Amino acid sequence: MSTHADTPALAELRRRIKDSSLELIRFAWCDPHGMLRGKTLTRTAALQALQQGVGMVSTLMLKDTSDRTAFKVFEPGLEQTLPGFGYANNLLLRPIPERFQVLPWTEATGWVQCQPVFADGTPVPYDTRAQLQRALARLASQGQGMVCGLEIEFHIYRLRDSQHGTHLDPHQAAWPGLAPEVSLIHPGYNLLSESWYDMAEEPLRIVQHTAQALGMPLTSLEIELGPSQVEAVFDATDALTAADNMVLFRSAVQQALRRAGYHATFMCRPPFEQIMSSGWHLHQSLVHLDTGRNAFMRAASAPDSGRREASHTLSELGQGYLAGLLQHAKGMTVMCTPTANGFGRFRPNALAPQSILWGFDNRGAMLRVIGGAGDAATRIENRLGEPAANPYLYMAAQIHAGLSGVSQGLRAPLATESPYAADGDPKLRIPTNLRDALQALSVDTAMTHGFGEDFIRYYTAIKMAEQQRFENAEDAVEFQRREYFSRI
Repeated sequence: MSTHADTPALAELRRRIKDSSLELIRFAWCDPHGMLRGKTLTRTAALQALQQGVGMVSTLMLKDTSDRTAFKVFEPGLEQTLPGFGYANNLLLRPIPERFQVLPWTEATGWVQCQPVFADGTPVPYDTRAQLQRALARLASQGQGMVCGLEIEFHIYRLRDSQHGTHLDPHQAAWPGLAPEVSLIHPGYNLLSESWYDMAEEPLRIVQHTAQALGMPLTSLEIELGPSQVEAVFDATDALTAADNMVLFRSAVQQALRRAGYHATFMCRPPFEQIMSSGWHLHQSLVHLDTGRNAFMRAASAPDSGRREASHTLSELGQGYLAGLLQHAKGMTVMCTPTANGFGRFRPNALAPQSILWGFDNRGAMLRVIGGAGDAATRIENRLGEPAANPYLYMAAQIHAGLSGVSQGLRAPLATESPYAADGDPKLRIPTNLRDALQALSVDTAMTHGFGEDFIRYYTAIKMAEQQRFENAEDAVEFQRREYFSRI
């Protein structure tokens, strides 16, 4: 059964594949946790699947981070909880022809991103990419679009035995499996060290070549403070492209590095004593769709305003958006930091936020406002996220929170000058664990309205399964080694 009408883009992709020397095509889809899954088809089968879609078991949308199904799919009643789901039935992956790539690290293999639909072609409402598309449509209805720049910290390690490591020993297989044994690519604690960069150049070259071969706007690769920690920075694009790139970047560099004997992890806090947490800093601004002009930029600062006032830097729209991000920070935290591991990052004086505050060019604040009057690069940097976040949910949460502030005419308080003050208001504290963050999500009006109550219930059930296993784990560190370090 055809999932959608033939389009010029789809016809062009079929022609391109038919005329190529490609042997295999991977049909990939982003799961709720931001990780790619999919099926690999031969070229002949792929040409047919471009029109008909690829069958996918529906339980893939119902799994927690350990790959355990969080819903009772073989008992009556699931159809009432999750319409369209039941008894591990099939969904279809619908290809997005504009998201086709030839993979640079493997031979004769193409890749196309997909989105899940029901058998009748109806989009699955729990698909996270569809959630961002709906949020962007909400923006577009007001004449605005979203532009995002990615600043991603992560860790690269050298595998001690990439062929026969203990994590590949069949006698030690488990669910989840053992984490690989690794060594450092640089010793750390020498920020932006040119010597450490030279030491780590081989894996960083793989990251560079992989990202650029996939058409991503990579601008820099940097040595971060922690041992084996690095950072990749990308130029700004429209939000959907940025989110798509984030999903592919994580998967691509992990695969390319693995073939060369390295292990890349986007886990926030790897399971070693001496580490530095990794963050994902999301730079964002809105643009007017008719002109492309930055909607956060103002022509001149408000009269008699100082830099601690949002009106000094941001337009009326930007001020409301900033205030909305602050008001709904607790509710959106789990969309930005979705793993039990990631909450260990929120500690004082660690270049990570601890409280719900904003500052002008202040890297200790949760929201860092950058730019000024007449500066077309004026933007808000959200420092709340971890690199394991699902980018579609992370970005959609910004839109829903920001627009709530705009619609209510909210205004932000003065910018902080002491983001780690010991006497800070407890009401401004970021949630300190996944359970509290899920509770904050469930009562946040902007999040429940924006994502929909059904999606919030669905997502909470999946993440709560992860949190409950974390709380019940006999060894919390070993849990995180297997759950996150070996897989994310």
